[in-house]
Order: sequence, then C-alpha cells, then structure tokens
Amino acid sequence: MATSLSKTLSIILTVLLVSFFLTAESQEFSRNLSRRSLGLRKEKLSHFRFYFHDIVSGPNATAIRIVEATRTNRTASTGFGDITMIDNPLTIGPERTSRLVGRAQGIYTSASLNEMGLLMVMNYVFVEGKYNGSTLSIVGRNTVMSSLREMPVIGGSGLFRFARGYAEARTHTFNMNNGDAVVEFNLYVFHY
Repeated sequence: MATSLSKTLSIILTVLLVSFFLTAESQEFSRNLSRRSLGLRKEKLSHFRFYFHDIVSGPNATAIRIVEATRTNRTASTGFGDITMIDNPLTIGPERTSRLVGRAQGIYTSASLNEMGLLMVMNYVFVEGKYNGSTLSIVGRNTVMSSLREMPVIGGSGLFRFARGYAEARTHTFNMNNGDAVVEFNLYVFHY
C-alpha cells in the first residue's frame, strides 16, 4: 500500500512539475532565436547611390508643407515647427528624367530655432530590380546648409530586414527661386 501511495504521489508530483514548466514556458515574453530560424544568412555591407528630388514648387510638387508654425515663423527665419510631407523620387542620376529607383516617403520638420536643421523621418521605398518592394528607414538630423550631412539608417523591410548603417547627403543643386533641391545620397548599409 505504501508503494502504491508513493507511486501515486510521484505521478502527481511529476504531472504538476511538467504542468508548471509548460505553463511557465508558454507565458514567456521573449525567447532567443537562431539567425537560421528566420532565414538570415551572412551579413553584407552594401553601398547605394541615388539622387533625392525635393520638389516643393509647381503643380507636381512631391514635398508639401502640411503644418506651418505661425508663431515661430514671425520670429525665426528657420521655419521652426514647420512640417513637410514627402513622396520624393529617387533617381539613378541628378536629372528628374533619370531612371527612377525608388521614392522617399515620410516627413521632415524644421527642428532648430537657430539654423536650417531638419528632423528627417522617411522610408526609402525601392522599385527597381531585386530590391523592388524593400525599404530602408532613415531618422536623423539634416543640417541642410552643411556640405556633408550624416543620418542613421535604423532598419528596413524585405531584403533589408535588420538593416543598419548610415546615409551621407550632399546638396547637388538648390534653386533659390522656387526652393526645389536635388540631393545626392550615399548609403552604407549592413543587411542580410
């Protein structure tokens, strides 16, 4: 009888322990994964070069001011507080008629009272070749009057999952009459 009771208690204890561990495992917030389980291969470093067309004038503008901070625009020449929505073409060359490789979609806002310093929040949506449908996300400061600006690449989608790196921006042309600009971008991106 003692042996039977011992076996029964042992079975009950085993069931309770297994139940406890299964319940604890199913309520985990996170877990470690292997790169292989997500289909990730060896990480690569790629360089991309294209031209960003910020077209603010005319009937086919691709950058539209959606918020104008009237309070600061009376006192600040930087346009502090203004927000512009963009869907700018990215082309292989500096001409507007050059082959389209993607679009820069997002916003930029004047974030400095004392200089032309923009906060850029945008996705580069690629429409060309093997990167068609993939995106890179850029968030950073762009001091537009500097000859070279650097902004971080903080992620991406498609072929750019887990991407990281940085973007260099150089103004190619700026039209003082209408505000249109063409900016050369060089991106250095780690991705799988």
